[in-house]
Amino acid sequence: MAGEPQEDCLFCKIVAGQIPATIVRETETTIAFRDINPQAPTHVLVIPKVHYRDAAELAAARPDVAADILRETQAVADDDKLESYRVVFNTGSGAGQTVWHAHAHVLGGRGLQWPPG
Repeated sequence: MAGEPQEDCLFCKIVAGQIPATIVRETETTIAFRDINPQAPTHVLVIPKVHYRDAAELAAARPDVAADILRETQAVADDDKLESYRVVFNTGSGAGQTVWHAHAHVLGGRGLQWPPG
């Protein structure tokens, strides 16, 4: 059920402390941790502690938590002293989503090309 932890979800297991992660920030509603396969000098994932499949589902069901994620992306950038950074929400496998738990990528620390991909 949406909002509830999922036994087969990697990110739900990180939230539960069952899988280690390099956590850089944590709030009541979010956890931010370093990506294990970074695509930039700063590559941090900001996830909600509640389980929703993707950013669209999260925004529809819990706009307050979606806003918390966006606030935390700024906090991550501030902590890493980034003047510029990119926030990416991949939604669906065609866009590169591989973990079916809403999450934002915070990327920075080098010039980022546009358009991406």
